[in-house]
Amino acid sequence: MLTNEDKQYLASKGITEGQILSQLECFKKGFPYLKLAAAASVDNGILSPDEEALKLYLRVWDTYIQSERKVVKFVPASGAASRMFKNMFAFLEADYDAPQTDFEKEFFDKIEKFAFYDDLNAACQKTTGKDIPALLAAGQYKPVVAALLQEAGLNYGQLPKGLLKFHRYENGSRTPVEEHLVEGALYAANRSGLVNVHFTVSPEHKALFQKLVEEKAALFAKRYGVRYDISFSEQKSSTDTVAADENNEPFRVDGKLFFRPGGHGALIENLNDLDADIVFIKNIDNVVPDKFKADTITYKKLLAGVLVTLQQKAFGYLQLLESGKYTHEQVMEILQFVQKKLYCKLPDTKLLEDTELVVYLKKKLNRPMRVCGMVKNVGEPGGGPFLAYNPDCSISLQILESSQIDMSDPEKKAMFEQGTHFNPVDLVCAVRNYKGEKFDLTKFVDPATGFISSKSKSGRNLKALELPGLWNGAMSDWSTVFVEVPLTTFNPVKTVNDLLREQHQ
Repeated sequence: MLTNEDKQYLASKGITEGQILSQLECFKKGFPYLKLAAAASVDNGILSPDEEALKLYLRVWDTYIQSERKVVKFVPASGAASRMFKNMFAFLEADYDAPQTDFEKEFFDKIEKFAFYDDLNAACQKTTGKDIPALLAAGQYKPVVAALLQEAGLNYGQLPKGLLKFHRYENGSRTPVEEHLVEGALYAANRSGLVNVHFTVSPEHKALFQKLVEEKAALFAKRYGVRYDISFSEQKSSTDTVAADENNEPFRVDGKLFFRPGGHGALIENLNDLDADIVFIKNIDNVVPDKFKADTITYKKLLAGVLVTLQQKAFGYLQLLESGKYTHEQVMEILQFVQKKLYCKLPDTKLLEDTELVVYLKKKLNRPMRVCGMVKNVGEPGGGPFLAYNPDCSISLQILESSQIDMSDPEKKAMFEQGTHFNPVDLVCAVRNYKGEKFDLTKFVDPATGFISSKSKSGRNLKALELPGLWNGAMSDWSTVFVEVPLTTFNPVKTVNDLLREQHQ
């Protein structure tokens, strides 16, 4: 099946023949649905701290951040903005010249409110010789959109979201990259004022990110009295996955194996490469201007405080179990912690002898830990919080996508539809063990939680394989805790008109 040329190509990408054969097997077999126990809720698996608990957790984090522990803010930033402008690309190609849809009308009616308006105005003058008011007055709407999206203008249609101007301030406009630098200064600066921020970027845009950071970091460092250590990484080519044809054979272009990026699950490798004790993870586009940041900062600190509190307790229990000097009552106390605080239950624990139970408890305590913010559903649920069965028959908290749930099963479909919360990608992670050693995060991935999707290349249909998602199957075997956070902390920008919402003005 694989030619010598194929094998040389695989070697250049750092991919083994075994990996390819395993991926092709996934296309043939597909992926099993996850077995659900229940949708998580405030009554079952989602922590909702009261005012006193909130203050306590904030104090815990403020104390921790004053230590010499290394905290990193990890921001996946390689996503292109092309989908954000899908409606405007459609307008450019439409057989009419004036805005027709509600989306198009809103875009032009409120165009002056966009943070990129001044840049766009200059781009229009450069490409057409007219400013935006003159173009609109003449009914020339498409040249304005062309100046926004195309290379001769701002080229926003091809840039990543992180580099677009999102928010306007009196002294200029900010991109999401800059907003993340500000956030880092407000909740992740250590005792000496050091803020570590890591962006994952695409190779073709890395230089643009570096240039922006070089221009802006010193400004924010001075304003907030911090120092930045900003680093970048790219998705590894070894995490690309081979595409398959409709017969589940390798898809080829001009005789050469065709690979696609493995999805955000590939970033578990980048996360694993970080030197850190605690890592904050948040999507690039979920940022707000300074006047709306208060809740974001408070609840980031809350999540981190919950994480540190649970980690310290788990470390203490692991040291006790490791010593061998424990009583039956202490083992029962640890079991209660695993069941009630880490929400991990094994129905058969009552059948285990103490020695077997200790082995089980050590395994469940000695693994990476994450605390995930969950917001209340407003409309159709997306990826959501569930209690699901694991391969060892234990039940624990998992973030699942709809594709992982058997919607043909009425009971499972009802669980999904009745979910009270969804996942805004708001995580704080602890990635060292109780001895201070880094976990190998790749060992905690559930390989049976990938995705297969239908795509096309040059007019030919293909099957694409996505690796287990970063906050889904890639963290399947982590200790996971869910905490309710307010909807004010979730303000993603999925379309350009989202920037017109109050939270981005």
